Amino acid sequence: MRFIVAEKKTPHGILLVITDANLLGKKHEEENKQLDLANKFYLGEKKNEKEIATLLNTAYILHLTGTKAVELGVKSGLIDKRRTITIRGIPHAEAVLEK
Repeated sequence: MRFIVAEKKTPHGILLVITDANLLGKKHEEENKQLDLANKFYLGEKKNEKEIATLLNTAYILHLTGTKAVELGVKSGLIDKRRTITIRGIPHAEAVLEK
C-alpha cells in the first residue's frame, strides 16, 4: 500500500499528514464534517509503510486519513481506534504526541 505523506513544520514540532494514496483529490462531506482531500494540505510524497515507521518517531502531531493510514497509527500504538471518526466511511484520526 502506498501513502501520501506530508511533513509540515510547526513551532512545536513536525505535523505528519498520512493519507491513503487512493483517496487523494476527493472531497467528502457528512453532516457537519468534511474531508477535503483535494486541498494542498494533503499533498506530499509517496511512501511505503516501512518509510513511514521511521517518520512516526519524529512527529509531534499526527493527521491520518484512510483505512490503512489509521491502521498504521493504531498498530504503532499512537492512535486509539475508539477515538477515530469516519466521514463517508473513511476513517480519520489525529493525535498530539508527547515527547
